[in-house]
Amino acid sequence: MEQVEELKRQLEDEHLDLKQRLSLLNDGLNRALNMAALQTGGAALTRVKSQLYLSGVLSHCVHVLSLEPRRLRGLWSAAATLAHLTSSCCVGVEPGKHSEAFHRLFLPSVVDGLLSLAGQLMRRAECVSLLRKVMESVGWLLRAQPQLSSQVLSSVHYEQIQTCDDVNVSVLCVQLWNQTCTSTRDFLKGLSDDSVLLLLNEAVCQLAVSSDSAVGGASIKLILLMANQQELRVHRLLLSFRGLDSLLDKDWRGRGFDKDVDQLIAFIQSDQSTAGFSQALTEHVRAACVIQAAWRSYQTRRRVKSLNRAVSTLQRRYRARRRQQQQHREAQHWEEELKYQVCVRRQQARREFHQKQRRLLQLLPADQVQSYLQECERRAAVVIQSFWRGFRERRRYNDTHRHTLRHAHTEQQAARTLQRAVRCFLQTRRAAKAPPITPFWIGQSGLTDSRRVELKRQVEEYISLHPSSRVSRQECERLHEEVQLLLLSELQRGDHHRRVEERTEALLAHTHTQLELLRDAPPLSVVTATDAESFLSPSGPIAARARDAHNAMLQASRLPWWKTLGETSGDDCCSPAHLQELEAGLGGLFVGGVSKLSETDGVNL
Repeated sequence: MEQVEELKRQLEDEHLDLKQRLSLLNDGLNRALNMAALQTGGAALTRVKSQLYLSGVLSHCVHVLSLEPRRLRGLWSAAATLAHLTSSCCVGVEPGKHSEAFHRLFLPSVVDGLLSLAGQLMRRAECVSLLRKVMESVGWLLRAQPQLSSQVLSSVHYEQIQTCDDVNVSVLCVQLWNQTCTSTRDFLKGLSDDSVLLLLNEAVCQLAVSSDSAVGGASIKLILLMANQQELRVHRLLLSFRGLDSLLDKDWRGRGFDKDVDQLIAFIQSDQSTAGFSQALTEHVRAACVIQAAWRSYQTRRRVKSLNRAVSTLQRRYRARRRQQQQHREAQHWEEELKYQVCVRRQQARREFHQKQRRLLQLLPADQVQSYLQECERRAAVVIQSFWRGFRERRRYNDTHRHTLRHAHTEQQAARTLQRAVRCFLQTRRAAKAPPITPFWIGQSGLTDSRRVELKRQVEEYISLHPSSRVSRQECERLHEEVQLLLLSELQRGDHHRRVEERTEALLAHTHTQLELLRDAPPLSVVTATDAESFLSPSGPIAARARDAHNAMLQASRLPWWKTLGETSGDDCCSPAHLQELEAGLGGLFVGGVSKLSETDGVNL
């Protein structure tokens, strides 16, 4: 419970980016589920899942899965892992008084988030394994909550997945329902006829469109599984797909599953269930006719009653339209009249000005008239030039200001692009230079042996001062020994697989080297005894193998103690059995030395 609360507090930090949140959610959920699974009984695991739902951690997971594709770019693997953990946490939850909200609101949102992520992974060819993982999570949730099947079938994201032309995606969709029908015998009883018809429509559509044997075999198997659960219901719905038996007979024979094809054709053409539901079909047709007649009469009566209201509405709208047009014409007439009056008054003012100017010229002496007219022209020219220069300067200023703003915006955008690229490059470089994260059981960076002993002593003192009231010390020791044995077996298994792979790679490299030597060898007509001796003598491979073994022994002697946890019976590279294999593989090679055997009783964490 403390881990769930700590995870919730860490998620409330607003400074975390999306990558850190995904890593935090995956690590926290995985740690909480693993610790709960190690406890005896399933009650602890159920309590942890319920606490994750009630604390809002699962809601945060659904929110992350429903984000936009551009924000999840480059984080598809972490998102698929989060989808798998979220689906596992939703199975076996006991919401208590929040049961209705959990089943009606939360579980549909989880399904929508998983299908949305699957739809994004479908569009990327390199994410087929991640898509399979997400679809397995959806199937796991459907097997635990069969009532979510109708929502999956009617989901927009699932329809996009169905329309994909990729064969792997089609096989995954059909296998999802195959596994669900196989694990839940009463799966179809909880679905409506529309949902069952959608499921049959998907299988028949795959048979009609696809030509892949895997897709066809899975679709035929799905229809047979549905027929085994509810024979009459499925047979009645299959009658709506006319020509399905001829399609199966022409296109899907000779593909390796003729037995299933024959069984499905026999089921479609059987008349056992036809007599059972013929009477019910007739009653349904008659009931449909009665309902249609009643509805049409109701529609006619309603149309007749609303006829007067429609006529009055039409007249009211026509009168309002005509009134509006009349008002518009009057306003246009007044506007034209106003423009005419303005023009007349301007002409009268201009005429009065010219008459006044003529009277003033008559009062002036004859020798001053020419100078007066020149002064008037000069003033008029000054006014015109001032207006023109003002207009020109304002236009130049606006153009310059607009160009300056556009140039500044372009520079800022270029600077942002360069900064973004540099930050991305620096982040990638730091991530490449950062040391790999050491597994939690090997010891963290900077933790020395003295510090580890001190921490162990503090833990033992705390346990002695605060003994557990639920678990005894003997039980804790027993659990500790079990964990040590499990960890030891896992390390041994991984070390064995690694040695097998290394031996395979070594043999392949040796074979390639010999092939290159043979390809570059001279013809037999000009070969000498020295060349033949170089091909027959294994001295080159023996020297290379001895040098590699010596380097490996030196590196193993310098390793710290926690890197030798998985070596329970000494290095197998120096064991007698391994030496015999090397001697047989290299043609009489003898490697001297003594095999040192050591046994590891346990792993001290």
